[in-house]
Amino acid sequence: MRHPVSALALGSRGWLQTANFIICGSATCLGAAGVLFAGQSIWLGWVLVVFGLSLAASGIFPMDPMRGYPPGAPHGDPDTFSRHHTLHDYAGMLVFGTLPAAAAISAVVLPWGMMRIASAAVAVGLVAGFVAFGRAWESDSPRAGVIQKVMITAGWLWLAAVFVAFL
Repeated sequence: MRHPVSALALGSRGWLQTANFIICGSATCLGAAGVLFAGQSIWLGWVLVVFGLSLAASGIFPMDPMRGYPPGAPHGDPDTFSRHHTLHDYAGMLVFGTLPAAAAISAVVLPWGMMRIASAAVAVGLVAGFVAFGRAWESDSPRAGVIQKVMITAGWLWLAAVFVAFL
């Protein structure tokens, strides 16, 4: 409930989350290639490529142990962050910036009426979720991880629906 999904890349089973980020990012890039080849929106396709690459980069560059995770890690934030943590943060900003951008683009360019409405709603919800997660993270809220997971679930379900619609 407290920790972000990126924290799961730490510890003895961290390789599972690392693989998850890299495989999901790569699969998203493949789906984005399909969107590009469909020719309906070059912008949507390229934004999804950046999203997929950023997701993969989140796995390649793990965050630092902090806030008690993995077990045994200090409970606060480190005084300084490692280079890989900083790169992880940049990748995360792209992940959580490009997904609402893709939804907003979809709300304008997709030819399917209900999908356009859903895309607009998802874009607004993802931006609101990103702001809520940022505030929760900065205040070290015990529910920061829950907010992030709700946002991720909504975004990935929307993305799956977009890829299915392009089939």
